[in-house]
Amino acid sequence: MISSHKRDWSDKLPEALWAYRTTVRGPTRSTPFSLVYGCEAVVPLEVQIPSLRVSLQNEMTQESNVKLRLQELDNLDERRLEALQSVELYQARMAGSFDKKVRQRAHKKSDLVLAVKKPMVFAHKSKGKFKLKWEGPFVIDKVFSNGAYALLNMEGDRCMLPINGKFLKRYYP
Repeated sequence: MISSHKRDWSDKLPEALWAYRTTVRGPTRSTPFSLVYGCEAVVPLEVQIPSLRVSLQNEMTQESNVKLRLQELDNLDERRLEALQSVELYQARMAGSFDKKVRQRAHKKSDLVLAVKKPMVFAHKSKGKFKLKWEGPFVIDKVFSNGAYALLNMEGDRCMLPINGKFLKRYYP
């Protein structure tokens, strides 16, 4: 939308937000607008060229229109719960498809491994992007059932708390 008008992107923002809010999202199977307000948005074109929905709403009395709106609001919690369940199923499918491609790193006692340095060390690039991201080698002292490992340094001292296996990689001397 802004490729030819890079400086006035803020003028296009309301249109882009409208399009996003009135488009059905895959994970929720509904529009963000309907999850907030309990009904679908009336597209401006539907007002100019009356659709069936707009025509029916125009023919309704004020009292029946209010009853319909209250009924939509009563159903809103149910629709939100359905959307939440749909998102949970979507996330489970995505996690399943991701996990198919993940290769688990299995380490045994007395293996040599490298451990990733603390993530806070890399929060600032000013330290240098060519600094090592791994420290070690360490010797695996104990393997826990939940995928954590107790490590010893090369002198045999325990130097850190147990660490998750995803932060380890095999060391080849």
